[in-house]
Amino acid sequence: MEKVKMESTQAKITLITVYDNYEHDPELKTGWGFSCLVKVGDKNILFDTGGESSTLLYNMQKLGIDPKTINTIVLSHIHGDHTGGLSGILEINSNLDVCLLSSFPDDFKNKVKSYKANVVEVAGPVKISESVSTTGELGTWIKEQALIVKTEKGLVVITGCAHPGIVEMLREAKKITTEEIYLVLGGFHLGGVGDSKLREIIKSFRELGVKKAAPCHCSGDKTRELFKEEYKEDFIANGVGMVIDI
Repeated sequence: MEKVKMESTQAKITLITVYDNYEHDPELKTGWGFSCLVKVGDKNILFDTGGESSTLLYNMQKLGIDPKTINTIVLSHIHGDHTGGLSGILEINSNLDVCLLSSFPDDFKNKVKSYKANVVEVAGPVKISESVSTTGELGTWIKEQALIVKTEKGLVVITGCAHPGIVEMLREAKKITTEEIYLVLGGFHLGGVGDSKLREIIKSFRELGVKKAAPCHCSGDKTRELFKEEYKEDFIANGVGMVIDI
């Protein structure tokens, strides 16, 4: 297993959910999918791109985010509700890196290259900066990567849809960094999962030492309800327009 040596950043970290099916800011458009802008100092990383360009670009404009300031796009997995807005960004700004799984189809990679963007194929963990890394490719059926930001409070782990299993992905993030987890944000892929299984997963979060939880997208209403019950003030009802400063 490949380890990643990361430095905790002194820079300000801001997480902005720019695309989600859960609402936070009523001025923004919701849509099935997920995208989160991760600002670490002067570096802007867009993790996933939502389901389609028009909603993504509308929300970014409303939030005062200029697509031309994005340095890196990280795609968690191949599904359209996470990659659908990519072309809209690349039409405005192709002077960036697109970190995608090496298992993505060649036609997808070639389309990204046709915009003259720099494709970074991910198998093992890939460092984006001293304090930001991907987990590398996880899972067997639907392969996926998560994003890790090392902060002075611990790791921030951002997941797109957690198809390999949210707990398994968090265990992997801890293994490859040997760090504690502060916040988990994104899609947990738990919609329709029964209460007893959800409680087991929440117990695993506690055992893994996760301090804060911000489930959204495909996590499910019941998941959010039970996480709120357990995490109380450390639960974040994440949705489009949510801004988290760390």
